[in-house]
Amino acid sequence: MSGQQAFVIAGTDTGIGKTVFAAALANALAADYWKPIQAGLDEPTDSDVVASLGRLSPGRVHAEAYRLQTPASPHLAAELDGVEIDVARLCLPAHDRPLVIELAGGLLVPLSRTVLQVDVVAGWRLPVILVARTSLGTINHTLLSLEALRSRDVSIAGVAFVGDQNVDTEETVCAIGGVRRLGRLPVVEQLTSASLAQAFTAHYDLEDFR
Repeated sequence: MSGQQAFVIAGTDTGIGKTVFAAALANALAADYWKPIQAGLDEPTDSDVVASLGRLSPGRVHAEAYRLQTPASPHLAAELDGVEIDVARLCLPAHDRPLVIELAGGLLVPLSRTVLQVDVVAGWRLPVILVARTSLGTINHTLLSLEALRSRDVSIAGVAFVGDQNVDTEETVCAIGGVRRLGRLPVVEQLTSASLAQAFTAHYDLEDFR
């Protein structure tokens, strides 16, 4: 372990912009990045995307513990590959910079037929940033995710929204969930490393991540 700060980036759902947010945060913090489990190898992996959008050199991207061929829930992707995810291999990598850890999908994603991803997160004892959509349905998904974290005594750094502005939804989630609103990353039409960095700087206060 290291004395450097580390954050776990969790999502309320898949495909909500979690990887883009992770890239922006890693760039802003000059952090390392680690995706413990990658499910799906036919397209650029999340590590590839973060390295490109976050302008991370190869030495700042830690190797995945598991690289699974099928884009599916990790427990199923592992079974299709003929492997079993051993949680003992999901130990935090050594790092001398801040570390951004991106989970595979949502918190209650199963890693096997008996282990949920959130239970591994609880063992890390690190603060979680919950990435949430701003669109319809996100209040329920986000509050349920917050409950899953609190029931396991996991520290919550706050909620990072991604999408179009929805003041009522964002305020409702944070008020009922009793959680800090870290900011909202808008949809960036022409997504490049420069445009992402600019959007993050405009909508987030880096001091909230210190």
